[in-house]
Formats: sequence, structure tokens, C-alpha cells
Amino acid sequence: MPRLLERIRNFRARRHRHRVAAHPSGREKHHIWPYFAFGFVLLLAAYFWFTAARLLTEPIRLDYGPNEGLFVSSMGPVVGAEFVGGNTVETLVNGDEFFPAMLQAIHDAKQTITFENYIWTSGYISNKFIDALLERARAGVKVHIIVDGMGTLKLNHSDRQRLQDGGVEIYGYGREHWYEIKPDINHRTHRKLLIIDGTVGFTGGMCVDDTWLGNGDHKGVWRETQVRVEGPVVRQMQAVFATNWMQTTSKLLLGEEYFPRIDEVGRATAQCFRSGPGESPENARLGYLFAIAAARKSIDIAHAYFVPDDLAIDMLLEARARGVRVRIIVPAINDSAFGRAAARSRWGKILESGAEMYLFEPAMYHAKTMVVDDILVTVGSANFDNRSFSINDEVTLNVLDRSVAATHAKIFEQDKKQSRQLTREEFEARPTYIKVLDHFCGLFRTQL
Repeated sequence: MPRLLERIRNFRARRHRHRVAAHPSGREKHHIWPYFAFGFVLLLAAYFWFTAARLLTEPIRLDYGPNEGLFVSSMGPVVGAEFVGGNTVETLVNGDEFFPAMLQAIHDAKQTITFENYIWTSGYISNKFIDALLERARAGVKVHIIVDGMGTLKLNHSDRQRLQDGGVEIYGYGREHWYEIKPDINHRTHRKLLIIDGTVGFTGGMCVDDTWLGNGDHKGVWRETQVRVEGPVVRQMQAVFATNWMQTTSKLLLGEEYFPRIDEVGRATAQCFRSGPGESPENARLGYLFAIAAARKSIDIAHAYFVPDDLAIDMLLEARARGVRVRIIVPAINDSAFGRAAARSRWGKILESGAEMYLFEPAMYHAKTMVVDDILVTVGSANFDNRSFSINDEVTLNVLDRSVAATHAKIFEQDKKQSRQLTREEFEARPTYIKVLDHFCGLFRTQL
């Protein structure tokens, strides 16, 4: 009997080995998955590292402020766009101000309209722009439009066809057709530019979407800042558009109708420069860090997405250490809970330094501005995050003018009155699960 039992056990063992050899068990299959997961994490980490802003790793330290000649003579070559004088800059707050101004400028166009944007969504304001652009195209004005390929997903085919049938050249950047997708689909054009006859330019954070309608005073609408510019710096704005137009269409925009000679029309000194991974990489980041390094009295940052990297945090702390007042307004209402959590993971040291942070409460805050020492104003399409500083194509306008800066300072104060201050005590009192969630989301901050 014992021998019989032993034979049975041996038979079962041999049969089990045969089955394992022929069909690996679920348990043995599961042993493979940790290696796949580990490999995936390594690849993801490598991708995050590769797409993180890292050209500049050492703090910028200057012994001069933005109101000194050395700032102008140094900043221009760094970003590839010299400061030029003789400009006027009008600040327009919210859709109630900038949409009528932009539509009027389109109506006044005589020769050319160049328009680049991130998102174009069919709706009321889209129809207004389409009608205005078609009317000018019928009048013989050359109209060129670039919209990010992903940003046109909510633009109805019929609306786009209407523009094309009316003589408007409109292209999707990086995704003109479904079968023409860029190798790096994470790379977008986030630029917002409208240039009329090469002499009047607009930039800021707006998109062609009904979300920007109104006065930014209630949930469901967005609080935004745009600028209308005239003067020699508009030539630089047109050059930024022309770069992406060439990349998208393989065509050059040349001649007086795009780049006319422009006389001085005001007193503001300004520069406009491009930033993007394939051209002038990290220029937007360099522009912000250069301005922070130059600050001697104050830095007022108003940004939709404030997710500073380690170097930006270090330089803001250095600014605080030399006595600079730092104030930051960010949204209390955010269109991305994940992005909001990732941003919070970066604010601790800044609050510890004594910087003031405020949460704008009436609406989604989408401004992208900075004022330094009551003279330097930075405005454009770039957010204060790695996506804008390293991944996307962006445009930045720097203005040196105390009058323009005073206007932005007044707007900042008005926004601050509608905001709730985030104290260090409140920030540190966040529940533990929120802190953990913030830290986890912060691991992905390079992609936000």
C-alpha cells in the first residue's frame, strides 16, 4: 500500500511538471508582470526627465534691475529679440473688452490677417470671428490661420469648411489630417497671436471659445488678460507667427504687406520672442527667470497654472532673501483637479519664505502676467509650468514702461481684492490624504 501511494504521488508530480512545461501556471505568469511594470515606470521616468526644462540649472544672479540699461542690452540677445522703442500697449481685461477690440481690428484690416491660437471651439464667438474673417477675405485681404491640431477637435467641420470655401487659409498645427500626426503628439502650439496688416498685434491667454465671453466675474467664464500692441515690436510678433506658418505649410510670408516699415507711435519699449522645443528652446522660462533675477523691489505674478520647477523656486527664495516682495495670484476654481494638486506640491517653500499667495474666487483665473519693480510687464501665452517652459510653442511679450506697469498693478490689486489669501498655516494644515495626493500628482508635474 505505501508503494502504491508513492507511485500515485510520483505520477501526479510528473503530470504537474508536464502541464507546467506545456502551459505555464497563472502564478508563474504573474511573476512576469512586476518586471513589465518596473520597465514601464523606468520608461515613464526617462520620458519625464527628457521633457523637463533642464537647459539652465544654475540660478541667474544679476547686479542690476530691469530699469537699467544692462538689463535691456543683456535680455535681448539671451532670447533672440532686442528691445525696441516707440510702442503703445493697451491692456484688455476679459472677453467684454478684448473680443470687440479684436473683431474691430479684423474689420479694419486692409491687406493681411495672421492668426494663431491653441483652441478654437464652435459657438457664438466662433461665429463672430468666422463672419469677420470671411468678410475681409471676400474683400481681398489675405487671411492665414494656424490652430493647434488637438485644439480644433471641437471646431465643427462645417465651420472650418466655411472658412476654407471663403478663401481663408486655415491649418491645424501638427495634426492637419488624422493620418498626419507628429511623432511627439505631446508638443502643441499654445501661442495666441493676432496680427493685422503687420502693424497691430494682440497676444495673451484667450482662445476662440465661449468660455472667454463676459467679464470673468462668475463660475463658468474665465478671467483673462490680453494686450493690443502697435509699433515696431509688432514686426517681432509677426516673425513668431511666420515661423510656425513655415513649419506648418512650408511657405514663407514675405513683403511689405506682412512686414511693413513701422514708425514709432508711443513711448513703451518692448520685445516679443518665441519659445518652443524645436526653436529657441526654453526661452519663455529664461525670460521669466531673468526678470526674477533682476527684481529689486517687487514681483507680482498672476498665473492660471503656477507649477514652478526647483530652479524657479530657488530664485524666488533668493529674491525674498534680498528683500523683494513676492505676491502670487492663482485660481481658486481650476479646470484641472490633477493640475491643481500638482501645483500645490510646489508651494510650500514659497509660502515659508514669506511670499504672499492669493486664490482668485469669482471665476477660473487664466491670466498669464508678471510685473517686476513697477516697470517690467511680462504677458503672453506661457503658463508658469514645465509644459509651457519646455514642451509647448509659446509667445512672450515683455514691456518696459511705467504707465503700462501701473495699469497691470491696478488690475493685480483689483484681482487680489476678489481673492482669498492662502496662509502658510492653512497650507500646512491640509489633511494628510490631501498632502499625499498633492505629492503623487506632483510626480507628473513636468507634463502639466
